[in-house]
Amino acid sequence: MHVDLLVPVKPLTWAKTRLRGAADGGTGAQEAHARLVLALARDTLTAAAGVAAVRQVIVICSDEVACAALAGDGVQAIPDEPAAGLNPALRYGEAVLRVADPTTTVGVLQADLPALRPEELDRAIRAALVTGGRAFCTDRTGTGTTLLVAPPGQPLGPCFGPASAAAHRATGARELTGCWPGLRCDVDTTADLAIARGLGLGRFTSAALGST
Repeated sequence: MHVDLLVPVKPLTWAKTRLRGAADGGTGAQEAHARLVLALARDTLTAAAGVAAVRQVIVICSDEVACAALAGDGVQAIPDEPAAGLNPALRYGEAVLRVADPTTTVGVLQADLPALRPEELDRAIRAALVTGGRAFCTDRTGTGTTLLVAPPGQPLGPCFGPASAAAHRATGARELTGCWPGLRCDVDTTADLAIARGLGLGRFTSAALGST
């Protein structure tokens, strides 16, 4: 079975506000911050592209700079519709994928996983496929969600936001268990970034932090 992954990427200038300054020694310049946010996404997408079970990765994004950079990496993007927040955008992306192929399994992968390894994501996706239903992977704190997967015939039912793990669990999605430190290490703060650095950052994030 194959999986089509949706990866939402927010506008670079206002995404990851708690990381502002991490890429330039605390200065917080907009250009340096945007470069870091984009680097997080590019490392996540690079890892996802290396998974055999992933047929395609589609970015949901309306940021022109991000879309242009990702297009240069060969990544397809669809607009953030209906511009009403993350979960509506994911439902729109799911509809696009299921119209194209009703038999596909649809997944959502967060775009801030710079220590993600393809083999981790591969194992997690295979574990999700075995469940035969909706499944999700929590972040390292156990409160957020880094991966959500829904098989053909079942709605994705995204509930991203505060306490998303509990929200997904409440909708009947099965929680995946496994030793996937890179998949669980989403980066929202400088403390998260330090943990990801300990796991081993991807080349884009490493380059964005090269001067710090």
